[in-house]
Amino acid sequence: MAKVETKNKQNPKLVQTVLKDGRASLALEYYLGRTETPVIDEEGNHVLYTEGAMAGRPKYKIKHNRKRENLNLYIRLHPRSQQERTQNRNTLALAEKIRFEREQEFLEDREGYRLKKEKVVDLLRYFRKQRDDEIYSRPIRVGLGTAYRRFIAFLSSVPKYKRYADFLRMDLLTPEIVSGYVDYLKKVSVGEGGARCYGLFKKVVTTAVEEGLMKKNPCKGIALHKDFHAIKKPVLILDEIKRLADTPFPGSYHDIRRAFLFSLYTGIRWCDVNQLTYENVDFASCVLKFEQSKIAGRSKNSNVVTPLSPMLLRIIGEPEIAGDYRQRIFNLPTWATCVKQLKVWVKAAEIGKNITWHCARHSFAVNILNGGANIKTVQSLIGHASIEMTEKYLRVVDELKHKAINSLPDVYV
Repeated sequence: MAKVETKNKQNPKLVQTVLKDGRASLALEYYLGRTETPVIDEEGNHVLYTEGAMAGRPKYKIKHNRKRENLNLYIRLHPRSQQERTQNRNTLALAEKIRFEREQEFLEDREGYRLKKEKVVDLLRYFRKQRDDEIYSRPIRVGLGTAYRRFIAFLSSVPKYKRYADFLRMDLLTPEIVSGYVDYLKKVSVGEGGARCYGLFKKVVTTAVEEGLMKKNPCKGIALHKDFHAIKKPVLILDEIKRLADTPFPGSYHDIRRAFLFSLYTGIRWCDVNQLTYENVDFASCVLKFEQSKIAGRSKNSNVVTPLSPMLLRIIGEPEIAGDYRQRIFNLPTWATCVKQLKVWVKAAEIGKNITWHCARHSFAVNILNGGANIKTVQSLIGHASIEMTEKYLRVVDELKHKAINSLPDVYV
């Protein structure tokens, strides 16, 4: 009969697999013990050692049993910037947290015990704890904050759930409440915001289930599908961009004006334009190189190279302290202040659209497609992981063309 032995080492352990693109994939490797199978001869007898100290003892074939769990997390083998090093540290910290949790589950399954941990019964408190956990990247924490605020707003807006807006026991979160939250997100969200909020909400609930704080996952079977083929946020056409640029900026943060115009002509998100330094600019070849923080470490398309026109180079300018290229190009206030000041500026330009910073990204893609750019070129410039994500802008371009044709005066023949 086979005999199994186990090792008292870190189990599972974190392992890496080197990829061709300069990254390493992280995984957990479990040691499930070794199996010793008797060596049997043709006559069915147990083979014995004939020499040495083992002479007269039975022979065994030894097999070490392991299994691997891919974490879908990646680090850069040779980080070239502080941002990449920080991303590596955050990713490794997350992987180690997952490894420790799996180790406790593994011990419970094999040894019948589990380390004691504080039981958090308030879902809202647990949500805030996840939101503030620095193990997640800043964009994820910001998204968790938005999902939390909208969940509280939903609870407060429904009379029978209002009492839960300050304290919600884990076991009182029902599929009915989750479905109501999904319907609420559909009403108040624009573009992909609702789907992102619900995705992060499910992440928090799933983590609570995995940690044994909830017995069942009330989100199971409830989905909020986003329409990848629709652009719900408004876009600024070229005439509106010119009108905006010609309108004096009414606020005191004039770098908001520079940064938003830069985003309109490059498609860069606020979280990235806010982090740009002069080190990202290659003045010799007139290109901007940066990594998209939203998908850093999760996509091979996270690095973007953007050609810089003379106008964009004028917007960038020179460092205030000559030779110090670590300075940020745009000294921006908080995101909330940027959006507030932007709305005042758009209103002053008499543009009747609800413009947010992300509208600059959509406007850039639509305008260059409308100008005849190849869709693969647009995908590369905007840093989309797949061509399908870029194709959604074609519908807006078609609508603009129809409006242009329909705007021609009627003639009678």
